[in-house]
Amino acid sequence: MKLGHSDITVGKVAFGCWRFAQHNVDMGDRIIRTALDAGMNLIDTADIYGLGEFPDREDNGFGQAEARLGEVLAAAPSLRKQMVLATKGGIDAVRPYDSSYRYIMAAMDASLERLQTDYVDLYQIHRPDLTTPMDETARALNELVESGKTRLIGVSNFTVAQTHALQQYLDHPIATLQPEFSALMQDPITDGTLDYASATGATVMAWSPLTRGQIPLEKGPVQTVLDEIGLRYGTTRSVAALAFTRAHAANVIPIIGTQTPTRITESGYAAQINLTGREFYDVVETYRSEAMP
Repeated sequence: MKLGHSDITVGKVAFGCWRFAQHNVDMGDRIIRTALDAGMNLIDTADIYGLGEFPDREDNGFGQAEARLGEVLAAAPSLRKQMVLATKGGIDAVRPYDSSYRYIMAAMDASLERLQTDYVDLYQIHRPDLTTPMDETARALNELVESGKTRLIGVSNFTVAQTHALQQYLDHPIATLQPEFSALMQDPITDGTLDYASATGATVMAWSPLTRGQIPLEKGPVQTVLDEIGLRYGTTRSVAALAFTRAHAANVIPIIGTQTPTRITESGYAAQINLTGREFYDVVETYRSEAMP
């Protein structure tokens, strides 16, 4: 599938680097190769990933997931050519959200240095900054594209109204939306996010498609439906849940967070499973019946 309106081809499942900082270079290399072999060429990270994992460091781990990925790419440059590299900026440990022109421009340069690359394929504003005017954020994003530091731009955790407001000042289309979306967190279906993607051609990158482990680890009516779907396809509840996010008419790519090679490979099977409309609505209707008072 294509990423937004671009000619960039990506797999139907993406790999997320939220916990990537914990690995040494050899293990990081193994994990990235496993993801690529599973068809996950879209590799998603962020400058804040790693924060809190290294309390003995002055930066408390900020940027360390990017830095470790950069070390992996430096040791094996061919991997960079195989991946579509996405990162995010706009969160720090103090403000805490900063999408000012000055901050975003500096954040991008810092990300590129840590990743040891001249450009990323996709740069996303991690969360909306309510204190910076949209035209100022747009100025930074426009310059990042025009300078070649990123090929595409996107937003993460924005409301539809915020996305519209930002797009008004951009010279380039918003290529991606990154909301939380899963069988147990279906707000994007009703809040307009997936409709916006359908209307504009933006790709949806769904974070936490397994609801922070609740889907595979806990019991509930939705999990029971996913078990039944998984049984029909000869797969696990988790893979069925990833396939659920893909079944919506918008272009949805679930971002997996597991750092275990065997589970990465297993998750890749979700790209091959196309739920029927009945199966998709079984999950939706069960979720809605549980949400009703």
